[in-house]
Amino acid sequence: MTSSTNQSLSTPSLSSQAIAQVNPLPRLLMGPGPINADPRVLRAMSAQLLGQFDPQFRGFMKQAMVMYREVFETRNEWTLIVDGTARSAIEAVMASLIEPGERVLVASYGRFGQLKTEIARRCGADVRVVETEWGTVFTPEQIEAALREHSPKLLAVCSGDTSTTMLQPLAEVGKLCHRYGALLQVDATASLAGAALPVDAWEIDAVTAGLQKCLAGPSGAAPITLNDAAAKIIYRRRHIEQGLQTADYVAGAGRIIGSNYFDLAMVMDYWSDKALNHHTEATTMLYGAHECARIFIEEGRESVYRRHRIAGASMLAGLEGMGLRVFGDKTNKMPNVTGAWIPEGVSGERVRSAMLNDFNIEIGTSFGPLHGRIWRFGNMGYNARQDAVLLTLAALETVLSAEGHRFTRGAGVDAAWQVWREAQNQS
Repeated sequence: MTSSTNQSLSTPSLSSQAIAQVNPLPRLLMGPGPINADPRVLRAMSAQLLGQFDPQFRGFMKQAMVMYREVFETRNEWTLIVDGTARSAIEAVMASLIEPGERVLVASYGRFGQLKTEIARRCGADVRVVETEWGTVFTPEQIEAALREHSPKLLAVCSGDTSTTMLQPLAEVGKLCHRYGALLQVDATASLAGAALPVDAWEIDAVTAGLQKCLAGPSGAAPITLNDAAAKIIYRRRHIEQGLQTADYVAGAGRIIGSNYFDLAMVMDYWSDKALNHHTEATTMLYGAHECARIFIEEGRESVYRRHRIAGASMLAGLEGMGLRVFGDKTNKMPNVTGAWIPEGVSGERVRSAMLNDFNIEIGTSFGPLHGRIWRFGNMGYNARQDAVLLTLAALETVLSAEGHRFTRGAGVDAAWQVWREAQNQS
């Protein structure tokens, strides 16, 4: 063997930078998500690992199911955690409910309506889309007209779409869907635990979410709840994988679910008392999801919602106090994300860079037609706090002043602070 061959097979040396310890700067994440996780969640995630069938761990799974019923305001038996980011739960629901060729209607008012359209098409659905202008939401009349026209098996819609900062009213949508023979799937990734979403009262068939927004955790686990109607359809497609089948196994009458990992029938068997193996549960993420729900329940639903409303009102007042124009229909704005138009002559990316590099604060831009035209400011979960909002606005005042934006210095912070003072006086 030649020396050149020896060199080509040798292992390259690792630089000291390549093997450096993970030690990120302490950013304040005030964009549309993810946000800074509550320290209690991070501490819970540092607990020792357990085997997925350890009685202790099965107990934590059962506790999570009970607590997330409280978070979702539901009595649904099938309330559990899907391992993966919020998108994994959206796909699991669609893949498990929809057979190729069945009709799905997507009510799209932003980037994440487009995501659901993409996922439904990949599931082989006959996809129809109804759209409204970014920065607005659908009226019940628009939803009803679309249901009447398209006769879908499933309507998919966001509760809150962070790309446009809008919160879709849903109180009447479930009833409308059932009037026209459709199921309702709601993506509550960005709104669960930040705004009211009473699943049973609003007759929602399937809801999915994530930890990394108002639930104050990291991304990587997706809470989900399914009512009996959705569960019945999924269980009709139940097929146990070959290595787990017993002699008395009888497959479901429906078509096998196209994804193994996102097969909710098998995931439900795993979370049930059957404890039928599906995957190795993401132990650390389950700990985190468990703690997110526990913290929500400990603080109390109305207290959590009020904290998000006050933080959002404070952020909005502060931005307007700096002379910034808020994006979209303010009457239907999410309490936890606010969009603001980038002023003429101001470099949006330079402002975001200065906020990050000079102040360690992250804010966001948006997607598609809004990319580079608006900033998005989040105040959710652990960051729905007075100090986090005021620090963000104070830094933004400094950066905007350096950009030449004309406004009264201190007006934004003062306006935001006043919202908190008034809220404290009312409590």
